Amino acid sequence: MTWETVVGLEVHCELATKTKLFCSCPNEFGAEPNTSVCPVCLGLPGSLPVLNEAVVEYALRVGEALHCRVPETSIFHRKNYFYPDMPKNFQISQYDEPVCVDGYLDIPGVGGVPRDAGGRVGIERAHIEEDTGKTLHVGAGGRIHDADHSLVDYNRAGVPLMEIVSRPDIRSSEEARAYVTELRAVLEAIGVSDVKMEEGSLRIDANVSLREEGTEVLGTKVEIKNMNSLRSLARALEFEVARQAAVLAEGGRITQETRHWDEEAGRTHPLRSKEEAFDYRYFPEPDLVPLAPPAEWQERVRASMPELPSARRRRLVEEWGISDHDAGVLLTSGLADYAGAAVAAGAPGREVTNWVVGDLLAYIHGGHARAPGVNETGADRSDLALTAEDLAELVGLVGNGILSRPLAKEVLAAALAGEGTPRQIAAARGLAQVSDEAELVAVVDGVLSASPAEVARYRDGDEKERKKLRGFFMGKVMAATKGRGNPQVLNRLLDERLPAG
Repeated sequence: MTWETVVGLEVHCELATKTKLFCSCPNEFGAEPNTSVCPVCLGLPGSLPVLNEAVVEYALRVGEALHCRVPETSIFHRKNYFYPDMPKNFQISQYDEPVCVDGYLDIPGVGGVPRDAGGRVGIERAHIEEDTGKTLHVGAGGRIHDADHSLVDYNRAGVPLMEIVSRPDIRSSEEARAYVTELRAVLEAIGVSDVKMEEGSLRIDANVSLREEGTEVLGTKVEIKNMNSLRSLARALEFEVARQAAVLAEGGRITQETRHWDEEAGRTHPLRSKEEAFDYRYFPEPDLVPLAPPAEWQERVRASMPELPSARRRRLVEEWGISDHDAGVLLTSGLADYAGAAVAAGAPGREVTNWVVGDLLAYIHGGHARAPGVNETGADRSDLALTAEDLAELVGLVGNGILSRPLAKEVLAAALAGEGTPRQIAAARGLAQVSDEAELVAVVDGVLSASPAEVARYRDGDEKERKKLRGFFMGKVMAATKGRGNPQVLNRLLDERLPAG
């Protein structure tokens, strides 16, 4: 029997507001444990929540970017459960009347082949809720069953979240990864989150099931938690699909449950039986009125929306003459703004892109430098020693024939190491390309005079032999110029001086 994978994703995005959802405590990562807390986010008796206006603004931005419908009113509910990371023993969330519903996100074609229905993943809902605190299990394995004791940090309790729930439209780990990559790019572009997965600003839960290919009835779903990178997401889905397929092949039944992804072991483990909505005993939050953003507010948000990644990719392809793939790399690497600044400084977009998606990213991923957004788990805004203006200068030095491409690579590495601007480095190292024809004529004539046997073989050889010897001569003249000879001039001079045969 052939099984079809069905995946729906729940993406929890921490909003980058200055303060928490219902109080004025600072919303910041990395503060000393339990220092960003107050009676409201600790749920102390007599405290009352006050909704953060900026959170609503961000929610409207998310809704607009994901083509959602914003109902006239939405309401908050209490979601009751008794975990130590919830000081109130309930979470204020939205249940059956969320702020954003019925949207979609178009993702780029996966594996070079567009998905059916144009790569569209439906968005069932996007709702506002408060984050929980963070529990640290102190022990050998970092899990509760290995712990000697546990510590709780409530700084994160009350931080505003948007939970974005997709419809079960995803069919593979590759599509899941593409969906989260595009969603993360959208959330960063509209300025609602720093989307740093390594800091927990973006967290993913996956609902996975298998069904017989060709049928419409969904199988029993399993929820997977603790995937803290795109790589973890792909590995967890691939493992879980294989696990479920093996159970079904043996005639077994899938149990609806929540499973924990163990990154080190590369497998999922049962965590708990899956809770149903009634287990949480939802009821309307009595201390908050319904949320009803006026139409004027929604129009203001719509008018202020920035260019979204999909539109930006199309524009870069049209304006710079680059491929869809390279435009996507610029955006997903976080280097599109950097490349745009280099183009604004006067360099051609195609040449800038070639340097960024080739040599620059290779250098960065080799561990020599960091750049905005190059790690896959979020947008790390570290500065490069090579500024965008420096990159434009490097492109100009190559375009004007002052530097050859191989020498420009050497200059790039030195500039990234902080040795100066490309022009300064080229001058200090004496790397300027030799284009003076009289000087190069003497070099070419000297090489040919010193290689009479090779010249004779070139004259009498077939096409394959000539091609091989042509490389030999080019290597000799480049060596004689210490790599600084202008390749175009040298090639022309070799054409003129080598025998026609």
